[in-house]
Amino acid sequence: MSNKNTYNFTVGELIKILQQYPGDMPVVVTGYESGYENFYPPFVKKVIHLPENPYFEGLFQIDDSGEEVLLLEREVRND
Repeated sequence: MSNKNTYNFTVGELIKILQQYPGDMPVVVTGYESGYENFYPPFVKKVIHLPENPYFEGLFQIDDSGEEVLLLEREVRND
């Protein structure tokens, strides 16, 4: 079993959080570059779909006129 201090969430913890949201709510993640990170607690934001964006800008951008999604935002490290 992994060290809890290394990871922000376990599968069980994430399942409990996700059960609080509608089953048909879209989920998006932050990204760019390589490797993997822990993520912050999921939260709801409104986004618009911009398929013409270059890959490094992402397919979605925050916009109050958009559709609600559940966002998994990767942890930001300053090292």
